[in-house]
Amino acid sequence: MIKRIILACLVAICSSLAYGQISYGKITYERKTNLYKKFKNNGDVKEWLREEDKNKVDVFELYFNDTLSVFKPQESDLVERMSWATSKNVVYQDYRRNTRLTEKTIWGEKFLVQDSVRQFTWKITDSKRKICGYQCRKAIWTANDSTRLYAWYCNEIMPSIGPESFVGLPGTILGLATEDGGVIYFAKSVEVLKPDAAALIPKKSKLKLYTVAQVISILEQQWGKEKWLKTMIHNNFGIW
Repeated sequence: MIKRIILACLVAICSSLAYGQISYGKITYERKTNLYKKFKNNGDVKEWLREEDKNKVDVFELYFNDTLSVFKPQESDLVERMSWATSKNVVYQDYRRNTRLTEKTIWGEKFLVQDSVRQFTWKITDSKRKICGYQCRKAIWTANDSTRLYAWYCNEIMPSIGPESFVGLPGTILGLATEDGGVIYFAKSVEVLKPDAAALIPKKSKLKLYTVAQVISILEQQWGKEKWLKTMIHNNFGIW
């Protein structure tokens, strides 16, 4: 009798946990970019960038289920100021096949870049905070000697996903920031809805597929004499 009671309790607990975990939905993120920090190596940025324009805000949407996701800029009819100053990638990821397809626009030219799902070595901390009502735990990724990223992930939302192509934590990333605060992503809303499966799969395109190395080679051929080439490559193919 006691064994049956214990078994029933375990089943109830497992069912409750499974019910409380989210495996599909839509997350809306707001990204804030400090352009003074982004273009700090481009001479005296304050001479050509006004103080009121230094913080640029972009909004993105992440649709996902337990195997697929698409991260893309939110559609808007508003005329955007400083549209050239930040990139707006569309990122499709298939976690079963370990594939990633990124749509990039660099100086008006569109590229389709194929790659595998990225791998990260995260250090999980005990620090916690709430984002959109979800309890999140802080993790740190050291990109290189000078750059670290902080991520806040929620294990109530089960897929190991996040903004752009950031993955690899035991839950979904709802907040992401560079150590200097130059780029910050935070979820503004989480909606539990089943996305159209077709919307999570890249549509057929006439654009040629490239690897990251091939796109960098093209940029070097086109802009090799420009002093800002390295900055452009870093902004498009650095940690993001």
